[in-house]
Amino acid sequence: MTPPATPPAIETRRLTRVFGELVALQPLDLVVEPGVIFGLLGPNGAGKSTTIKILTTLLPPTSGTARVAGFDVVERPALVRRHIGYVPQLLSADGALTGRENLMLSARLYRVPRAERRSRVTAALAFMEIEAAGDDLVRTYSGGMIRRLELAQAMLHEPQVLFLDEPTIGLDPMARRAVWERLQQLKQRSGMTILLTTHDMEEAEVLCDRLVILHQGAVAVAGEPEQLMAGIGPEATLEDVFIAAVGGSIEEGGTYRDARQLRTTVRRRG
Repeated sequence: MTPPATPPAIETRRLTRVFGELVALQPLDLVVEPGVIFGLLGPNGAGKSTTIKILTTLLPPTSGTARVAGFDVVERPALVRRHIGYVPQLLSADGALTGRENLMLSARLYRVPRAERRSRVTAALAFMEIEAAGDDLVRTYSGGMIRRLELAQAMLHEPQVLFLDEPTIGLDPMARRAVWERLQQLKQRSGMTILLTTHDMEEAEVLCDRLVILHQGAVAVAGEPEQLMAGIGPEATLEDVFIAAVGGSIEEGGTYRDARQLRTTVRRRG
């Protein structure tokens, strides 16, 4: 007997989101298989943040359906949240607490069994290579250490799907590569599905098994990075693919608040 097929980690059907007269997300059909790192790329205003907000139950869709970890984001939002981890672009760790205290707080919020909390926190600190600083205040951490702590917080309850919004924004090259290594190890160790947004084409090429590039709320191109680059030419880069997909246009996406928050995040992570 043929075993049943494993359902997608993420699946959307004709998913849309409209704000008044603005169509932020056109009918989106997306399938993300389990155990991959999937990239969601696109210029500002392309629909990346809208998509992530819907998939993490922070924003209801206007129409269409989305399932994450097997659960409908509208009908079963609590179960979706129980099976995902989410690291936003803005700082989420509390600088007035130690790294260990932040993780213990996350363990309680994620309902990690009491008997397992200390061992999971210790293991997470060790995996992210910040165990030596576990009892230091987070305000003393470098930007790279904070990002690894936030990843540890999001993976503490062993989610099926991890969402990362610009995971290395504002980090120096060494800290950025340290985060990349942790993400690759996390996928290999646990088989976790990771969906990330990024404007960093090198990051997308290094990390992503598959990706889509959104443009004006719709999928402009989708596939494996190597195949997409080969489709442009023998010496093409992912940046060439990106430019070809969006037509070389510059999108004036986002708001004043978005720009201010982004610059604050970059400054604090620096």
